[in-house]
Amino acid sequence: MTPDIKRILYATDLSDNSAYAFGYALNLAKKYDAEITILHVIYMMMGVSGNVVGFYFNEKELEENMQKRLTHVTEEINKRLKVFVDEKVADHPESADKVVSIEVCQGYPADEILKKADELHCDLIVMGTHGKGIVGQAFFGSVAKRVLRRVRKPVFIIPLPEER
Repeated sequence: MTPDIKRILYATDLSDNSAYAFGYALNLAKKYDAEITILHVIYMMMGVSGNVVGFYFNEKELEENMQKRLTHVTEEINKRLKVFVDEKVADHPESADKVVSIEVCQGYPADEILKKADELHCDLIVMGTHGKGIVGQAFFGSVAKRVLRRVRKPVFIIPLPEER
């Protein structure tokens, strides 16, 4: 017997085509009478890039600057996500109550998606993926691929249409 699907984590990169994958999350939520949490992860600058920036600023200045920027970016992303949800739910008024929260966090996207899925006790993850070809995926990898390698929950990977 398959487990009930009551909580869906929809992970988005806020690209123009990410609404396409959100449509799948809405349909699944309607079908299973489930709730949706929307997640966007702000990628943290680490490694060599972080070291170079750290060379020009002392640690306190760097931390204060990062915190100000993070607060501003988080507020802007929340606004954008609310508009996004309102637009999509307008097409599906019966789904208005399916989105129960919008989460914005920082870190490595795949790690944060997996962590939030566990923290929120999600039964399913829905996310889009951009087909960037073999070279792009081999060099950069993809968040979807990294999630799939480590996840222990069902995942719907939705190929996104090409950017217009």
